[in-house]
Amino acid sequence: MIYDLFIIGGGVNGTGIARDAAGRGLSVFLVEQGDLASGTSSASTKLIHGGLRYLEHYEFRLVREALIEREVLLKAAPHIIWPLRFVLPHHEGLRSRPMLRLGLFLYDHLGGRKILPPTRSVDLRRDVTGQPLKEQFTHGFEYSDCWVEDARLVVLNARDAQGRGAVIRTRTKCMSARRTEGVWELTIQGEGGTEEKILARALVNAAGPWVSQVLGAVVGRNDPDKIRMVKGSHLVVDKLYDNDRCYIFQNADGRICFAIPYEKNFTLIGTTDDDHKGDPGKPQISDAERDYLLGAVSEYFKKPVTKEMIRWSYSGIRPLYDDGASKAQEATRDYVLKLDHPTGGAPLLSVFGGKITTFRKLAESALEKIEPFFPDMGKPWTRTASLPGGDFAYEDVAKHIASLKQTYPFLAAATVERLFHAYGTDAEKMLNGARSAADLGQSFGPLSEREVEWLREKEWARSADDILWRRSKLGLHMTAQEQEALRNYMAAANAVQELKRVGS
Repeated sequence: MIYDLFIIGGGVNGTGIARDAAGRGLSVFLVEQGDLASGTSSASTKLIHGGLRYLEHYEFRLVREALIEREVLLKAAPHIIWPLRFVLPHHEGLRSRPMLRLGLFLYDHLGGRKILPPTRSVDLRRDVTGQPLKEQFTHGFEYSDCWVEDARLVVLNARDAQGRGAVIRTRTKCMSARRTEGVWELTIQGEGGTEEKILARALVNAAGPWVSQVLGAVVGRNDPDKIRMVKGSHLVVDKLYDNDRCYIFQNADGRICFAIPYEKNFTLIGTTDDDHKGDPGKPQISDAERDYLLGAVSEYFKKPVTKEMIRWSYSGIRPLYDDGASKAQEATRDYVLKLDHPTGGAPLLSVFGGKITTFRKLAESALEKIEPFFPDMGKPWTRTASLPGGDFAYEDVAKHIASLKQTYPFLAAATVERLFHAYGTDAEKMLNGARSAADLGQSFGPLSEREVEWLREKEWARSADDILWRRSKLGLHMTAQEQEALRNYMAAANAVQELKRVGS
């Protein structure tokens, strides 16, 4: 068989392109060398946002596109995406109040906002959002953006792509790609080391931080386009305040920092913008980044935020197109699509940069680039389509959660809420038939065997970390003993699966 599209990379861009292409009738084969969203796509600030600070760099097209996408994605996946309100305190000596007001006016109107509430001025001396802040911050603005469970967004795109006919292979590496007789001949290597040949009419390089490496080592180009690897690091600390708002703080160096309620008991702080050298697969927060983030938020909060409050940290690499910007924070966040199509040769499309917010538009743009090679493929369709579990109105979240609680009274209220925000209407399919906790199998604290098997069978989870830190953030909530029990369970399940594979 010759596939239409072979995609390297199981992040948000690769799975987004796979979903869109499969929905247009193309045959798709996607490989990911690790777990889905194991790189950049699980290490974001978890925001669907326009990028307020990008206005200062005159990236109006990017901001407008992202602002429009906020509400498109909110409708597509209201279980994993929901509205947030951000408080921006005015800091004397930094950006002026008129400048902030103008920027937020543009932010409100540039994208044709219809659902999310508009900006309002906040008297921090009287408003509840001013209580955790130092007394010198007396005025601010409150505006809208959205939250996203980033790694789940990737998984849902992969599930939808698979449901429309795409082949999704995780823990599978593309070893080589060569043009031959008008198609791509690709050699892939699975987890056990077994190699396989795949033929495809077009190749999409959506390898994120590895995009240049794929062009060089896999495709064999001597002059691969360069990316600028910019590291963004985050801290998860003990809960810093009781209200449900997020904060966006201006820093003296021109950068901004977020403080966001996270997993009920914590606050997420981020992010940094530092150039990264070396292995893109193993970014770690530096002491300097840690101190920078702690200092940035302590500038605003009454109670200093110290390293003793840190419960987890993570870092990711933004694979930005190298546009020659002097500072990492000034490098464009816009995506760049490079099409390589020598006369008579099969096309290669490489994806540079991009934001989680604009992944759907990036996928549409990618398919527009390759449309001349597939004149019979379908038209754009994802703008009004829901992702798995998201086939309901975002206004009805509370109603669906209440219904689940009534149907499964033996589950803790917090468990029902977590399940719905992870799986949406698929939570009912997962729980179907259960009349007691015992019906859900072995317990791993907040996690049941029924859920683990769903993740293994339908969401490509192969290790405990896939579940604890990507399909969920239960690693923050489960005891060491519960996590060890899960690791043992996954190891045993994988051993059985491997025996079946070898036996067949």
